[in-house]
Amino acid sequence: MGSNSVEDMIEASSGVHFSGFHMDGLESKNIEKPTTSPGAENVHKQPFIIGVAGGAASGKTTVCDMIIQQLHDQRVVLVNQDSFYHNLTEEELARVHEYNFDHPDAFDTEKLLDSIENLRHDRAEHYKSNAFPARRVNPSDVIILEGILIFHDPRVRELMNMKIFVDTDADVRLARRIRRDTVDKGRDIGAVLDQYSKFVKPAFDDFILPTKKYADIIIPRGGDNHVAIDLIVQHIRTKLGQHDLCKIYPNLYVIQSTFQIRGMHTLIRDSQTTKHDFVFYSDRLIRLVVEHGLGHLPFTEKQVITPTGSVYTGVDFCKRLCGVSVIRSGESMENALRACCKGIKIGKILIHREGDNGQQLIYEKLPQDISERHVLLLDPILGTGNSAVQAISLLIKKGVPESNIIFLNLISAPQGVHVVCKSFPRVKIVTSEIEIGLNEDFRVVPGMGEFGDRYFGTDDDDNLQAVAPMQLSNQS
Repeated sequence: MGSNSVEDMIEASSGVHFSGFHMDGLESKNIEKPTTSPGAENVHKQPFIIGVAGGAASGKTTVCDMIIQQLHDQRVVLVNQDSFYHNLTEEELARVHEYNFDHPDAFDTEKLLDSIENLRHDRAEHYKSNAFPARRVNPSDVIILEGILIFHDPRVRELMNMKIFVDTDADVRLARRIRRDTVDKGRDIGAVLDQYSKFVKPAFDDFILPTKKYADIIIPRGGDNHVAIDLIVQHIRTKLGQHDLCKIYPNLYVIQSTFQIRGMHTLIRDSQTTKHDFVFYSDRLIRLVVEHGLGHLPFTEKQVITPTGSVYTGVDFCKRLCGVSVIRSGESMENALRACCKGIKIGKILIHREGDNGQQLIYEKLPQDISERHVLLLDPILGTGNSAVQAISLLIKKGVPESNIIFLNLISAPQGVHVVCKSFPRVKIVTSEIEIGLNEDFRVVPGMGEFGDRYFGTDDDDNLQAVAPMQLSNQS
C-alpha cells in the first residue's frame, strides 16, 4: 500500500461525508457517579439521540426507516417534528393554503423539548395535533428526531449525540413533492407549485440549508445511498457501546471521533497495511490520545506579557509528570509522549501475559520519586484488563495516588474497561475507540492484531523471546 493510495483512502468519501462526530454527550452529560458495586450496570441509562434533518421530500423518513430496520436488536423510536406543529386557529384552518408550514415559528419547540425530556426519563409520550393523528411513543434505547428544522433550535441540537443531514438535489425533491401531493393527496399541481415557490423553497434557502453546517454526517442522495447508511449504522453500533460505558464510568474518556480518526483506524486495522503505514498512522493516533490525556492533568493559572505589551491570562503545565510504558507494545507510545513533554522521565513495566489470567510481573524500572508525580500509563490495547490491573496495582504500591494515574490506550474492550474502572474508579482511562469485545482466545475484536509485532516488525521473529531478556538490562 503506497503512501499516495493511503492518503487517497483517507481523503476520499464513499458517498458519505464525516465532518466530525460530536460525542460531547458521552463525556459530560448525564454522567452517573462512579461505583464499584455489582449493580453498576443497572443505573438509569440515557437514550442515544440521533437527529435527521434535510429539505422536504429529501428522503429523511426513508433514511430513518432503514436505520431502524438495521438496528432491529435495539429499542428504537422515531419522533417526527411534524407532530409538533402549533394547533391552527379556526381562521388559519380556513386559509390553510396560505399558512407557512416550513417556517420555524410553525413548530412548538417547547413542547418538543418537554417530550424529549420525558422520553429521556422513561416516561411515555402521546402526540396529537390538528394535522396528524394521535400516537403513543414509548421510552427507548435510541431516539431518532426527524424533521426539516430539527437542527434549527440550539437547545434541541444540544440533546443530540449524532446529527445527520440528508442532502438531495432540489429538482429531485420538487419532483417527489409534486408526485406525493398530486397522487397521494389529490392536490392540484398548480397549487403545489405555488406553495413550493411561495413557502417551501424560500424556507429551505433561509432556514433549512443553513443548518447543514451543524451536521456530523451528510448523506448525498438520501435513502438511495445504501453504502452511507450501512456505514452510519456501523458507527451507531460502535457509539452505542461507548455511550453506555461512558455513562456508567465517568472516569472513561473516548476522544471525539472524526472522519480522519475513522480513516486512520481503518488503515491500522487492515491486515494488508504495510509496516511503514501502520507505524505512521498509529503514531498519529497515539499523539491524539496523549494530547487528550494531558488535558486531564491539573493546571495552574499563569499570566504572561505578550510581545504587544498586553497581559494574557492562561495556564501553566503540570511539572511533576512521568510516563510508564507496559513492555513491549507500550513502548510504541513513548515517542508521542516525548514529543509532547520535553525531557519527561519514562519508566518500564514488563508483565507476562497468558490468556485470561496468569499475569506475572517480570520486570519494573520506575523513577524513584514516582509517588510525587502524575503518571501516564501507556499500553495501546486494553483487553481483559488483568495486565492493566497489575500495572496500576504496582504504581499504587509504589505510592502513586490512584487519582494521579491516567491510563492511555488506542482501543479498549468493554470487558477490560469494566475490570479497570471497577477496580480503580479514580484512575482515568483515555482511549480512541471502544471495541466489540473479546473472542474465545481473549483477543480484542475487531482489534488490530498483535500491536507490538506489527509496530516493531517482528511478526515472524522467532528469536524474540531469546533476545528480549538481554535488552531489559539496558532499559533506563
